[in-house]
Amino acid sequence: MRKELFNNIYNGKRVLVTGDTGFKGSWFVIWLLNLGADVIGYALEPKTENDNYLICGLDKKITHIYENIRDYQALLKVFSKYEPEMAFHFAAQPLVLESYKDPLYTYSTNIMGAVNFFEAARLTPSVKVAINVTSDKCYENQEWIYPYREIDPMGGKDPYSASKGASEIITSSYLHSFFNQDHTANIASVRAGNVLGGGDWADYRILPDCIRALSANESIIVRNPKAIRPWQHVLEPLSGYLTLGSLLYTDGKKYSGAWNFGPLSKNMVSVQQLVEETIKQWGDGRYIIKDERETNLEANLLQLDISKAINKLNWFPVLDFRQTIGFSIDEYKIDNLSSEEVFNQRIDHINKYTELRHKLKEEEYG
Repeated sequence: MRKELFNNIYNGKRVLVTGDTGFKGSWFVIWLLNLGADVIGYALEPKTENDNYLICGLDKKITHIYENIRDYQALLKVFSKYEPEMAFHFAAQPLVLESYKDPLYTYSTNIMGAVNFFEAARLTPSVKVAINVTSDKCYENQEWIYPYREIDPMGGKDPYSASKGASEIITSSYLHSFFNQDHTANIASVRAGNVLGGGDWADYRILPDCIRALSANESIIVRNPKAIRPWQHVLEPLSGYLTLGSLLYTDGKKYSGAWNFGPLSKNMVSVQQLVEETIKQWGDGRYIIKDERETNLEANLLQLDISKAINKLNWFPVLDFRQTIGFSIDEYKIDNLSSEEVFNQRIDHINKYTELRHKLKEEEYG
């Protein structure tokens, strides 16, 4: 593992991760452990026994507190007790369609959760870096062909997108009101697209839907087949978060603010293309398209401009679309092995990804 990729910043650091039982949060914890960090997790219990957190045995590898991000006093108590040096906020209600079913829970989790996170970080002197993980859906989506930049307006017609836009506004408010030149901590927000990878079994996500159907030899039900998404393997944005965190820790406030971490334009493909590539790499399968009029509650086109991260962080995407699907399928296919075997495979993929990244030249992405 090339720890120097992040200037060896995370080795020995106390890092608090909210939402560590979730898909992205659990992968982030695995990478932190590989970098030598002392991880404290704060989240609700995993929803199923197949969640990445449990099948990798992370409940036995880190300190974890099962609490709700909406409980400010519980969160502050954890910050005060463990005195983290760095904190990453993944805890969220992460699904667009679920936000229509329970908007109150979505708003209270995603908006007040961000407030609770930054308030606890503000009052904890040990914290030097605090990063809020939001979403590409925070932008006011115009359904245009142009990629969204960090300076574009926040918005959101559905409850999930609106909650993420509000979370970004909260981050900016805390940055300018409290985490200014007089405060020792540096904060940022990170926005990524649709992430893929093993251990994600959430409802209403196309790749988990594909794997469930393929494993059961059933037809994949495809909703919104023409929608184009910024697909990327989960390791892509996580490498960006780790890069940003290390620079915030060493070089301070010039890296504060919002950052996009998305794929190259060639990874911008439709839902239907993703399904077809998944079937191809799985080896067999079939799909049927469901009437879009019943389910089309999400935006059809959303792209991220990642030039800021490329130019200022020296970060760039590594995997092409075919590799992204290949990594993910390999991860899903071993989910029934022992937790140690699954964990070690995740580490192997992190190391493989890191080596691929090291070999690429940034000029190719300029």
